[in-house]
Amino acid sequence: MRKFTMAATAAFFALSASAYAQSTVIIQQAPTDPVVTHSAGPLPGEVRTYVMEQEPVDSIPYEGDVLVGRVLPDTVEVRPVQGYDNYGYTIVNERRVIVDPQTHTVIQVLE
Repeated sequence: MRKFTMAATAAFFALSASAYAQSTVIIQQAPTDPVVTHSAGPLPGEVRTYVMEQEPVDSIPYEGDVLVGRVLPDTVEVRPVQGYDNYGYTIVNERRVIVDPQTHTVIQVLE
């Protein structure tokens, strides 16, 4: 019984550690770009739903990969997410992207 309890405890800690690791995204960009570390907290489901339900707007062409942590140029028009001042969205390279409206930093790329 003691071995079972120890094994169950070890399995619990292993699973909780892997769940925590999923909330941090580390992205290696081109060698000339710095490594971007972004802690992706939980995105409210309403934000994702709102962005996906909006009529498509003109897609902005962007050279390179659109990744979490990437800062989009100030010329990119960011539309507000109704009821959530900390989130905005746009469409880049035919993909819906949730961004921080103040910094234009990509928070999530929606598929």
